[in-house]
Amino acid sequence: MSEALLKIGELAARAGVSIRTVDYYTTLGLISPAQRTASNYRLYRGDDVERIHLVQRLEVHGLPLEDIARAFTAAPADTAAVLGQIDTDLRTLQEAADAASPEMHGLLSVIANRVHSLITIALQLPPDLPM
Repeated sequence: MSEALLKIGELAARAGVSIRTVDYYTTLGLISPAQRTASNYRLYRGDDVERIHLVQRLEVHGLPLEDIARAFTAAPADTAAVLGQIDTDLRTLQEAADAASPEMHGLLSVIANRVHSLITIALQLPPDLPM
């Protein structure tokens, strides 16, 4: 059974965003139309609703949309490099927190919590997420 495709307005309504947001996300490559109609209207997959919600969660945590788009288009081989960089950054953050003054320790704790939230979101990304 094939999944019903959504017109841009239907996608926007289901995701709780404006049509303009869907247009912008499409322009950035965050979502892509599954196909076009004979009249050249874009049709999207139902999974794009969840993808829009994921983009919004990542953006709330401070990730620029351009970085999110770049992560979505990264080749699987790039994942190991990204995880290695995250590991290095977390070690650096931990070392800074260990050596920090009490005032800075609070700020570094907030940063560490944000990093933890972002990693949690990243680990929820399905490996077969349509790009």
